[in-house]
Amino acid sequence: MGGVAGPELATAVSAAGALGMLTAGPTDGPEKVTREAAQMTERFGIGTLAWRLDEDPEILDAALAARPAAISISAGQIVPHAARVVEAGVPLFVQVSTADGARCAIAAGADFVVAQGTDAGGHTGAVPTLPLLEAVLAFAAVPVLAAGGIASGRGLAGALAMGCAGAWIGTRFFASREALGDDARKQRLVDAQESDTVHTRVFDIAQGLAWPVEFPGRALRDDFTTRWHGREDELPAGDYAGAHVYAGAAVGAIHDVPPAGELVERIAREAEDRLAATG
Repeated sequence: MGGVAGPELATAVSAAGALGMLTAGPTDGPEKVTREAAQMTERFGIGTLAWRLDEDPEILDAALAARPAAISISAGQIVPHAARVVEAGVPLFVQVSTADGARCAIAAGADFVVAQGTDAGGHTGAVPTLPLLEAVLAFAAVPVLAAGGIASGRGLAGALAMGCAGAWIGTRFFASREALGDDARKQRLVDAQESDTVHTRVFDIAQGLAWPVEFPGRALRDDFTTRWHGREDELPAGDYAGAHVYAGAAVGAIHDVPPAGELVERIAREAEDRLAATG
């Protein structure tokens, strides 16, 4: 949710009873973490990237100093960074894309495992959410959150019925009033269908970002992906200035752009109704 989730969105989500997350993205430094945390008026978490923490450990210094309700680590070797979070006594979420990743996260002291399938928007692994949950829930000794392809209370209810403790939802909250990003990008989410995303590295290569190759980004198809997806070896770095939209495969379930707090309440109510209907 880098470039999408700022203090306004995180505050609205937390005020409605969920946990809003701030982001330390691929081009963010510790100053941004400190500045945004200081703007929060509700509890919040901070999402970090292991490969960026390798490059700039002060990002994690700033995250710990902000005293968040939780810190999330994803995408890379999490063990040394996880140890610092555990030592500080901050609840630790580790986002994984394989069952082996979940085992490593638990061994490293994760309080929650976020099982993120390739259905998710943004940078993901290769295993779809449902098979990943089947594998991780079979052995996980800590609460598991489902991530990827969930955009409604129906999806949340399905995750809970499988045995998850909850869901980690991103794309649906991009299409909210408090999310960063212009109205045109949000409207693209509303207009998109479930078949309109592509899992690609073209945006990372074009922008010269050092995302690990095993985590391409799921985004809405556009002219740039039509031209370069599958031809990444020919793509010149630094030759992109577009406005791509990272989005998960459940984008077809997005039909409006409501306030984020209303969205939290809607998803919770729909999940309760679905679980009640199934007994």
